[in-house]
Amino acid sequence: MVIARFGIDIDGTVTCPTSLLPHINSAFNCNLQLEDIKEYDLTKAFSVDEKEFYEWFKKTESTIYASSPIQSDAHAVLSAWKDKYELYFISARGENVRDVTLNWFKEQELLYDHIELIGTHNKIETARKHGVHAFFEDKHDNAVEIHEELDIPVILFNTPYNQQPAPKGVIRVNNWIEANEWIEKEFALQRT
Repeated sequence: MVIARFGIDIDGTVTCPTSLLPHINSAFNCNLQLEDIKEYDLTKAFSVDEKEFYEWFKKTESTIYASSPIQSDAHAVLSAWKDKYELYFISARGENVRDVTLNWFKEQELLYDHIELIGTHNKIETARKHGVHAFFEDKHDNAVEIHEELDIPVILFNTPYNQQPAPKGVIRVNNWIEANEWIEKEFALQRT
């Protein structure tokens, strides 16, 4: 029996999609709410120079990642999955935040089989290399591209910034409970 292996994004998927907002609001003296973020590119949501935002983010990313709250029910679902599936966390974070990331997983008491910080949003080759059977993502174009290129289901966590149409193999969920229900239904036969 092959154990299903899941590729799982971290930011906005395991962590709350609002994680950045308190930091942005404080640094740029604004009052952004999640509903204000209509595109993945945060600089489209308020008046800020892209270069200035990028430089701020690079200086602040360790603090942001260390303090990111975990999504509701993510811990319970992922913990329950650990005995049934292989959990491969594949993130656009760079290696420069590996220690922060590993510490965050330890603090959250989240178990995993593998964590890969690839430093880019292009996760297709990493997902292919690890032979994942399903992927969990919040970035719309990533979800669509991974599904289309690898022909695997991609569970897309619903946010205001990912509302573009998606093909049938990209499954929208509102939370980890819905993700779990879909996985348990679709992957239950593999365990019997």
